Amino acid sequence: MDILGLDKKIADWLQEDIGSGDITTLATVPAGAKTNAVIHAKEAGILAGVEAARRVFGLLDGEVEFAGVLADGAKLAPGSVIATLDGNARSILTGERLALNLLQHLSGVATRTHKLAAIAAPYGARLVDTRKTTPGMRLLDKYAVKVGGGANHRLGLYDAMLIKDNHIKVAGGIRAALERARAYASHMTKIEIEVEDLAGVEEALAGKADVIMLDNMAPDMMAEAVRLIDHRAVVEASGGIDETTLAAAAESGVDVISVGALTHSVKALDISMDIGRIK
Repeated sequence: MDILGLDKKIADWLQEDIGSGDITTLATVPAGAKTNAVIHAKEAGILAGVEAARRVFGLLDGEVEFAGVLADGAKLAPGSVIATLDGNARSILTGERLALNLLQHLSGVATRTHKLAAIAAPYGARLVDTRKTTPGMRLLDKYAVKVGGGANHRLGLYDAMLIKDNHIKVAGGIRAALERARAYASHMTKIEIEVEDLAGVEEALAGKADVIMLDNMAPDMMAEAVRLIDHRAVVEASGGIDETTLAAAAESGVDVISVGALTHSVKALDISMDIGRIK
């Protein structure tokens, strides 16, 4: 995890939340009060975001002691203690919500990824994420996907080419889009193209795409596309795939299955902080 980049984001998020001051805490908690706290899970799942939570308190108050009990990737049960804190009560209360937001969201991503990756694994298919992430959260979201047992698709628009339907329309067709992409790309750049039917697969093969994305295809058409491609390109399945349809997609023989819902609509895991007595 990029600590410098993470610290910058957390500093921005702390400023967003605290503004000119946490007026509730300032009003109700004595300035010199010390306390301890426990962060714990309230439901089962896969933990992610411990370092992010640690940095929330580290940036807010370097004297708050944050002791991680479990590491990212740990399996959580209701009651699992994730971390303990000791230090200034105002600092702990002010950082509580941001730290929990990050832990809950990232653990939710890791938990759902873990469930879906387990479905894909017996078929040899790799589960990957997409660029459908909340602005500002992409690297953290993609980190949580890896913690959950998934893999990352491209990080952004800069590290691989993915020619989608709208690119194809503007370029004048699959073949034309691939020709233009190949002329622009360096020898290090992978080129992926989205197709919707077997005719599109044929064109993509003729244009020597490195990766062919089968978009919203039925499982039987996916299987036929895999046979047609015959290892001449990496095959990716995409489009509304979830727990109910993933096994059928994986069984078709595709290499990769991308699921946007890993990050764009995940349910946060229930994680809480209980504070101790004022010292």
